[in-house]
Amino acid sequence: MTVSPRLPQDLPPGGYVHQEPGPLRRALPWLVLAAVVIALGVLAYFLGRNMQGRPKSFTIFFVEGGWKRFLLFLLAASGVMALTSLIGQRFGQARTGRRISYAAVLGDQLTHLFLILVTLVAIYPLAYVLLAAFDPRNSLFAFPDFGNPNIFYKTGLLPKLDVLSYENFQKLFEGVTIPGWQLALAGLGGAALTGLLILALIGRLGRDSAGLASTRNWLLRLLVVAVVVLVVFMTPGQFQGGTNESKFLLSVRNTLLVSGMTGLLAILLSTTAGYAMARLRFPGRFQTLLFFIFVQMFPVFLALVAVYTLMVTLGLSNTFTGLILAYSGGAIAFNTWIFKGYVESLPESLEEAAMVDGATRWQTFLRVVLPLSGGMLVFIFLNQFIGTYAEFILANILLTGVEKWTVGIMLLSFSQGQFSTKWGVFAAAATLGALPIVALFYGFQRYFVGGTVAGGVKE
Repeated sequence: MTVSPRLPQDLPPGGYVHQEPGPLRRALPWLVLAAVVIALGVLAYFLGRNMQGRPKSFTIFFVEGGWKRFLLFLLAASGVMALTSLIGQRFGQARTGRRISYAAVLGDQLTHLFLILVTLVAIYPLAYVLLAAFDPRNSLFAFPDFGNPNIFYKTGLLPKLDVLSYENFQKLFEGVTIPGWQLALAGLGGAALTGLLILALIGRLGRDSAGLASTRNWLLRLLVVAVVVLVVFMTPGQFQGGTNESKFLLSVRNTLLVSGMTGLLAILLSTTAGYAMARLRFPGRFQTLLFFIFVQMFPVFLALVAVYTLMVTLGLSNTFTGLILAYSGGAIAFNTWIFKGYVESLPESLEEAAMVDGATRWQTFLRVVLPLSGGMLVFIFLNQFIGTYAEFILANILLTGVEKWTVGIMLLSFSQGQFSTKWGVFAAAATLGALPIVALFYGFQRYFVGGTVAGGVKE
């Protein structure tokens, strides 16, 4: 028997024949769900059996038969969700006039619930540290208050809000002297930041214009200049407190100085190397690129002994210069690959036209390639700045003395000691120390996405 081929006029309007999924494919989501439920049940069984017979910790709020109440709560919540899904399905069908799958609506609600729970679990530690920063009792732990009717206090999920104060933050500013010109410059930077926030709000409302964009650029430049001047001209003599926490702002200044210089050096080294790898053809080019990839395979801490020995030999130990050079050397490989990919995405005809007009290769790089690479340069700087700001191991090896410490080492000093750990000050310092990174990432997040995509071009 011969089967005649399907002619084009026999095909449906979409151009293809719809095939119903097989029974195995339809059953696969339910099999996965059943496997997850069984795995959770087995895990709960073994956890419950493991806790039987053990003394109850004073930090755990234990309820007899609590698992029954929790199970009933889950059943009730599932019933409410099933009911709301049914109502949503009926309402959607009545409004759109087309058939809507009840399973699809229920699946969307379950997905949203899961995402909300994951978000709450991720945000809770951050909120807890923020509350601990205002807790003067020097503790990161909220012990259960069984006599309190509030379930959050009874279970120890929240610290007591009635004892919160600014005491931990005040310790970070003890003995700090700020000259008048620095106060005026800080006020100018604060005014620029406020203006940027107002313009950002106006842009969100859809009322942006060319004039507002120009004003935004000037305010951003003013803010950058104010921060740079404050960081460069702030001296250790302005911090006369007798404790480590009184020199926390000095550690922030040190970190901003090291991170900023490392970011500038990363731009200088990676742009020149990346352009050479993208446009020039010379012996050993391919081997150099492979070497850059090879270097990225090894963690930084494997080179700690070699880096420390090299800095001691050169007389650069316990100096910002040595730390900046160590950071900059590790920044070349990744940033070079990123900038190389970006340059290869630019039309080479632009550079050829410039060289026809008499420009040298260096002039072409400076006057043609770099002006077109503004977003990529910002991405390289911010990527290196944030990575350096959060680095701890190398700084802890090379720097000694509280006046040279960066933020990471300063935070470590607050958490050392079996009976002298300053958790409240630690939380307050961590909160303030995270503000520059949060501001940078929020203000320039589009460059992170754009820079990563722009640098991912195949050769």
